[in-house]
Amino acid sequence: MKGRPTIYLVDDDPSARKGLKRLLDAGGYNVEAFSSFDKFLQFETTDSDACLIMDTRVSDLSGTELHKIFAKKHRHLPVIFLSAHHDKESRDKARAAKAAGFFRKPIDGPALLDAITWAL
Repeated sequence: MKGRPTIYLVDDDPSARKGLKRLLDAGGYNVEAFSSFDKFLQFETTDSDACLIMDTRVSDLSGTELHKIFAKKHRHLPVIFLSAHHDKESRDKARAAKAAGFFRKPIDGPALLDAITWAL
């Protein structure tokens, strides 16, 4: 849909993806959801008025590798990470990718929507 910011959502858990998509739709966003980071990379994205939300465990990429991929493709999307694991590896991955946010699952919906607003 035109005029609505776009959220690119990457989560390999179908139920989490479905629930987050509903939350983001209700929050007024256009949502493109993907089950893998590779599928997301194949999709033509926009850097303008958009944000990437992804699960830290959806890919074998480290945060540093993720940041390099974005730099190479000239993507300036803010990234918000989600994780069911509140461990050092997940936090380090988010930090290395210069994440705009990091949320532990289950997600606080209003807080996530606020973080998206801030990131955009």
